[in-house]
Amino acid sequence: MTDLDRLASTLQRLDGQSYPAYKRATGAYDAGDFVLHIDHVQGDPFADPSRLRAAVPAATAALPEWALATPTRRRATADFLNRRLAEALTAASHGGGSGKSGQLTVLRPGQQVLARASMAVREDGSVTARFRAGFPAEGRRILGNAAAELLTQAVPGAVRRALLFQALSADDLRTHVETVEDSVALRAQLEDRGLVAFVADGASLPRRSGVDDRPLERGIVAFESPDSLRVELSTPNAGPLRGLGVPSGVTLIVGGGYHGKSTLLRAIERGVYDHVPGDGRERVVALPESVKVRAEDGRRVTGTDISNFITGLPAGGDTTCFHTVNASGSTSQAAAIVEALEVGARCLLLDEDTSATNFMIRDARMQALIADDQEPITPFIDRARQLHDDLGVSTILVVGGSGDYFDVADTVVAMRGYRPGDATAAAAEVARRLPTRRAAEGGSWRPIRRRAIEPASIDPSRGRRAVSIRVRSIDRVEFGTELVNLGGVEQLVEEAQTRAIAYAVARAADRARTAAVGLTDALEAVREEIEREGLHIVHPHFIGELSAFRAFELAAFVNRLRGVRGAGEVG
Repeated sequence: MTDLDRLASTLQRLDGQSYPAYKRATGAYDAGDFVLHIDHVQGDPFADPSRLRAAVPAATAALPEWALATPTRRRATADFLNRRLAEALTAASHGGGSGKSGQLTVLRPGQQVLARASMAVREDGSVTARFRAGFPAEGRRILGNAAAELLTQAVPGAVRRALLFQALSADDLRTHVETVEDSVALRAQLEDRGLVAFVADGASLPRRSGVDDRPLERGIVAFESPDSLRVELSTPNAGPLRGLGVPSGVTLIVGGGYHGKSTLLRAIERGVYDHVPGDGRERVVALPESVKVRAEDGRRVTGTDISNFITGLPAGGDTTCFHTVNASGSTSQAAAIVEALEVGARCLLLDEDTSATNFMIRDARMQALIADDQEPITPFIDRARQLHDDLGVSTILVVGGSGDYFDVADTVVAMRGYRPGDATAAAAEVARRLPTRRAAEGGSWRPIRRRAIEPASIDPSRGRRAVSIRVRSIDRVEFGTELVNLGGVEQLVEEAQTRAIAYAVARAADRARTAAVGLTDALEAVREEIEREGLHIVHPHFIGELSAFRAFELAAFVNRLRGVRGAGEVG
């Protein structure tokens, strides 16, 4: 009798018993070509489904050497297998019964190719998948025969269809791997070429909707770069690619409404990630340190030095260590920029539509009406040039209502019917012919006062639970007793990223308190731990519903905690 036969026998004997008896099935079962681990059994059919693992040895997975050759290729291979397993488990799910009975699920990836705790492909070719199964029940009584079929037939069948190379399309896997590898290669060339972003000719940028990140199916205008801004980059698999090279410096994206300005910027902001073949943006890349910033009325700001943008407040507040529990649009956007710079941003992405008008511009007429000593805000127009010249930080800005920015722009891309043109010379001529007569404000850029966060102020506990985290959506997290709003953090792409960030912050705060180290050091230690051991280590139960995240979104989470307190200046 095999291990799976014994599991089936155990489950059948449990038929009709109270649901908690399912816990007797916890353990490891050798299925011959892989090992099925039942790590945790749900206590109730309405609770989160049970946690399972499939550990497939290298000899059984039989993945080709080319799929394992580099960390990039292994990440792409894991992403491919994750998608195949999601399809297989969906097809193998059994309906009927109480609560989540018969459900088979795994973290379902979006359009981006990320490292995920749900699927690990190791250098030796072994594969581990983390997924969930809803153990069948009628009311709160065990359906043992249905459970035996689900766990000893449906699950092994799905694993074999999705994780064994012999059952996969080698061509599809190779395309997936090579597409990701080319994207990484394109991104790696940007800095040496003096670029902050690249959009390949033929790219398809529009999405189906604001909540559906898949490519638009009809009426697509293929991207075609203007000759004057076209560059050629090389890739290891697709060969040379030509497209729009966005130079470092200050770049404006202009054009009429509905002509594709924001669509281009959104594609660039997602260019920090790799995309699946057929997404349309798989050859759109941006510097990894590109950060989208926007106004966020009502957010908390803790100890941030916003004095380069806002100073001389009427009430006399200190803007080198600015605190508020209810930021205005201008103060929130100033704080977002400084917080991004603290973490190492090298390219800021802004859209006029989601920015505070008084933060972006103060024209000559307003300067004439309101004296400089009565206006605490230094608008971004007077800092964009300094950010690049003094700090090496570029800006890409969508602008449709303020031609004053022509005076500080290095490059102007004009969108017409989703097609870009080079309007740099034309914008310079307009600026020469129609001078704004506005005076520059703010003086020189001053070094930012860096902060430290008090670890004790980060509290993920609720009641008797030391760590209580519930992710409601990609931008809403219950962290302890606090609801964290991440609606202004626009480069989060998966709910699993948000979950991983929340648990990483909780883990780092605990480490900082127990080891008496700073939160910044503790966060970096957790990131290094993830790099060594995998994402699953941030969660106490090693769940699979976690995705890789950037330092920028991690910092954004900490900065939006309403209970967080500063511990003074660092560095």
